[in-house]
Amino acid sequence: MTDEELFPPPTHWLDSGEMAAWRPLIAVAMRLPAALDTQLRAGASMTHFEFMVLGALSEADGRSIGLSALARRVSASPSRLSHVLRRLAERGWLTRVAGGRSARAVLTDAGFEALASAARGHVDEVRRLVFDALSPADIDALARIMPAIAQRLEPGAEPGSEPGAAPGGEIGCETDC
Repeated sequence: MTDEELFPPPTHWLDSGEMAAWRPLIAVAMRLPAALDTQLRAGASMTHFEFMVLGALSEADGRSIGLSALARRVSASPSRLSHVLRRLAERGWLTRVAGGRSARAVLTDAGFEALASAARGHVDEVRRLVFDALSPADIDALARIMPAIAQRLEPGAEPGSEPGAAPGGEIGCETDC
């Protein structure tokens, strides 16, 4: 056994200030997706994840993006994304295009219309649940804080890596790269 196995470093417990931040953060992380999903299912007959996929496609050049890049953009496993793409294609909201070793998803006009129709209710709910409760200074703090946390959740992220930098040093890779 190594010294570290015999004498592990003591646990660095959360102090009261960290606990006061942690508990509401985890509550939001657990409840917000469900609340957004409920609103979108009722108002637009789509899930929050489907909305995110359609939104990512609408923001891509030519409303088309490689499946690997799309999976990264919406934080999805290839399996989960494949199932959602199949459902969205069945509705006529996107098409899948194979091109050699890679495949792309392309947002159709019907998909863009479905997204646009859902967007107003979705943004109203986001505003109601999140931003209406915050001051402009709170929003600035949230915009500064959340990327640092999100970066550490990226696959392959190194502890202490710069917020906004993708693994491999690329920033904002929009295509299959």
